[in-house]
Formats: sequence, C-alpha cells, structure tokens
Amino acid sequence: MTASFRQLLKDLKTAGELVEIEKPVDIRYIAALVDQSETALLFKNIDGYDIPVVSGLTNSRDRLAIALGCDFDVVESKVRAGLDNPIEPNSVKSGLVRDVVVEGDEVDLFKLPVPLFSVLDGGPMITAGITLSRDPDGEHKNINAGVYRYLIREKNLTGIDIVTPNNLHRYAKKAFAKDEPLPISINIGTHPYELIASTYKASIGTSEMGIAGGMRGEALDLTSCKTIDLPCIADAEIVLEAEILPIGWNQPEGRFGEFTRLMGGLHWNPLVRIKAIAHRKNPIYYALHMPWENIWPSSPIYEAAVRRAVKEAGVQATAVNITPGGCCHWHAIIAIKPHPGDGKNALMAALSVADMKHAVVVDEDIDVFDGTDVEWAIATRVQASRDVMIVTGARSKPLDPSLPYVPGKIPVTDKMGIDATIADDVPRERFHRIAYAYADQVALDTYLGPATLGRDRAAKEKEDGAPPQLANAIRSTITETPKHFAELTEHFASEGFQSVARALGYLHASGDLWQDTEGRYCLKSSDFAAAPPNQK
Repeated sequence: MTASFRQLLKDLKTAGELVEIEKPVDIRYIAALVDQSETALLFKNIDGYDIPVVSGLTNSRDRLAIALGCDFDVVESKVRAGLDNPIEPNSVKSGLVRDVVVEGDEVDLFKLPVPLFSVLDGGPMITAGITLSRDPDGEHKNINAGVYRYLIREKNLTGIDIVTPNNLHRYAKKAFAKDEPLPISINIGTHPYELIASTYKASIGTSEMGIAGGMRGEALDLTSCKTIDLPCIADAEIVLEAEILPIGWNQPEGRFGEFTRLMGGLHWNPLVRIKAIAHRKNPIYYALHMPWENIWPSSPIYEAAVRRAVKEAGVQATAVNITPGGCCHWHAIIAIKPHPGDGKNALMAALSVADMKHAVVVDEDIDVFDGTDVEWAIATRVQASRDVMIVTGARSKPLDPSLPYVPGKIPVTDKMGIDATIADDVPRERFHRIAYAYADQVALDTYLGPATLGRDRAAKEKEDGAPPQLANAIRSTITETPKHFAELTEHFASEGFQSVARALGYLHASGDLWQDTEGRYCLKSSDFAAAPPNQK
C-alpha cells in the first residue's frame, strides 16, 4: 500500500508540519505540549517508556490535506469516492504489525505510553484505536469498523465507550444476549484514510474498510489475529486483540474531554479484556489529541453525507461548509442553485443526516465559508414564519450538553433549519449588491507615491455650468434607453465627471429629468418614468 502511517509522518515532516522532540519528556505533559504547538509533535524519548508518541497529526485543515494528498476543499470528494466506489480489503498472511506478539500474562497495557489528556479525564485513554468487529449472528458479513476510546483499567483490562446506539453497540448486545463476549481488534497507528472511513456514519453491514480502500484507490491489507477470529490492519503500529465482556452496561467509564470541546459526563459501559498485543519491532504510539484531531477529520465525513442527502433530494448543492463552530458534527451551511421549493427540500435532506442539528441553506452567491456573508443572508433574506423549520423528537448524539437529562432513556433532540435563499415571491432586484463605480478601471497603487506634475481633468472642467450641447446629448441618450449615472459618466467620459453632473443638474432644473423604477435616468415625459405609489 502506498499510503501508510509511517509515510504520513515523513510527509508532515517534509512540509514542516511535524517536529521531532529528542529531549526526555514526562508523559504527563504531552497533551499540554501538543496544545501549545503549531505543528504535530513526535516525542522520541518518553520518561519511563520504550515507545515514542506522536500526536496532533490531523488537528488542522492543512495537516489533514497533506495526509490525503489534496487541498482541504476537495477532501470531501475523496470520501465520496470511497462511498461511491468502495474497494474491499485484501487478506494477507502477515504484516509488520505481527513482528512482535505477546499474549496471556505477558500482556501489559501499562507499558504503552498512553497519556492523560484533560485534567478531569477518568484516566489514560486510547483514543486512536480503529475497532474491527463482526456481527455475531452472521447476518451482516462485512467487517464493521469504528473508533472508540478505551480507558485503561488494569494491565489487561479497559473500559470502552459504546453507550451510543451505534453498530458496535448493536453487535455487543447480540453477543451479550447469548452470554458471549464480542471479539474485537483495536488498531492503533493507521493512516487517516482508515480513521475517516471508520467514523463515517454508515448503515449497519457497510464495509468501512471498503470505503477506506475507495478513498485510497487501492485495497487495504488485513491479516489474521492470533487469539481471536478477526482480522487486523496489517501495517498498523500496534494491535490489541480483545473481547468485550458480556457483563452489560454497568461499569463506570469516563469522564473524557469530548469533540464538543467540553467535558463529557460519567458513562456506564462494559469492560474489554485484552488477550494479546501485537506490534511492529519499533512501534510508534499514536495519541489522537482531543478535540481538534476528532473535529477536523469529521468535516469531510459530514460534508459527504450532506451532499449525498441533498443530491438524493434532487437539489444541486454548489458548496457545503461543516463548520468548526458546530464541532464539525452539528452545523451545515449549504449553497444551492435554487428552484421553487428547493431550499426547504435541501433543509429536510440535510437534517436527516445523523447528528446534524442545525442547517442553513443559502443561494450560490453567498460564501458558505464566510460567517459574515451567511449571517447577512439570514438578516436580509429570512422571514422566520416562512423560512425557519423546527423538527422535534429526532435522534440525537448523547454528548450534546444542551439536551435535557432523562436517566435511562436515549435522548432526542430538536433540529432547526433556516432557508436563507431569496423567496420566490420577493423581487430579485431588491438584492442587487453594492458595486463600486469604475472599480474595473482604477487601482489604488496608481495613486500612491509622490504626486506628478499637471492638472487633473476635473481642474480643467468648467465651473460656470455645463454646455447646453452636453445636456442635449444626454437628453438624446436617455430618450432611447434609461441610464444609470455611472453609465452616463462612462459614455461621456471625454467631457469629464463634473461636466456630466452639471448637465444632469441643468436637465433637472428644466423639469425634464426623471428616473425609472431601477433608478436609471430617463425623461419625465417618457414611458420609462416611474410614478409615485399613490399615482399608479
């Protein structure tokens, strides 16, 4: 495979987006140091550990773009390629991750340099573990993939956060119903292709590793685990072979600093028994740094989902912004080429996407990446009774801190959509943007610097009134076609700005000058002349 975790580190270093730290570092300081850094950091010497730690690989748009080998604004197209043309993984006999395998009593999670992130976290948590699982009933044949956190409890025991009703949660419930553990492989140190594909909200039975292959343009290599009947990612840095124990959701787990940029609450979850640890000869531990290494990779995932939903609703989206202010999970701004009713249809489609909470639809003249432009569209194009849509009782992400607390129940949320497209029954001419006169003819640089000798044209213009022949020439011009002031000064540029203004003043004083409904100059006696409202 051409795209790999190790190649990513090389690419980031070459781009100046990864700094290697040779000095000894206390593991307690990793999270704070990454937060203070403008680049990803590779800690090569962690006090008390034999394994280096890298963190911050995707906590900026630029680094994510480097990882996927394209500009950030086309990252979403790679996700769509994976969805539309998945490539199922290869099965290979072995891989670099099988270089070293320890099992049984030799398993010791405390040897892994897993840092504490937030001061209120429940303990050190594995944050970048792509978890592979299989439907225990065999109903769905494809391997399921997702990313979950693992709170280290004992040398071979962790927590896992699957309180949300996701696919792994469903598989665990199936296994627990038979009083059986659910085998899982936890893959640490993989390429962002796999991380992004694993966090896509795919329907149950979808092959997320097939999506990763489609994003890559080549199949991902999987190899067999030793102690469980599951594959793992062949070129991962570290793999934990494990089982979710069939004890139910009865163990305290958390808290944890979430993608919301807030501390999550205490959750109740099962436990995970680690049966074996496999790793490369010289592995690097990847500590996914919350929240931005979760937020930025989520943006193209939700953009792809929103684009797909809107397209299936028959609406053409020209741009989509999954905003960082909405944690790249909850908010979408969508520009469309509207036809009657498209704004509302696009809103309903976007809000059908899992986790999407608020959506704004705008015309394609609005820059969805400019918050001021979007707010301006809402201010000037929205009537709340007509354009604001609220849906109650929708499925929610439990981490939303605004939800009411209902113990023992899956929370539901309200969703809101704002149609900020120009309404069909509102005259379009109300929305002519300001365009500065003669902007295409002048540049400020021409006038900066020392003054040049000579008189400008305005100084040459007569101050004793415009010549009658200029007024007559303007009269002839606007008799045929009404003209804006700027058009007249352009048409009669050789006469000078002031002379044209004086000639118009001459016509106004004579009682002949008037304007049409668009503000263009015409003759008062012409058919173009606008009439006061009470005289229509």
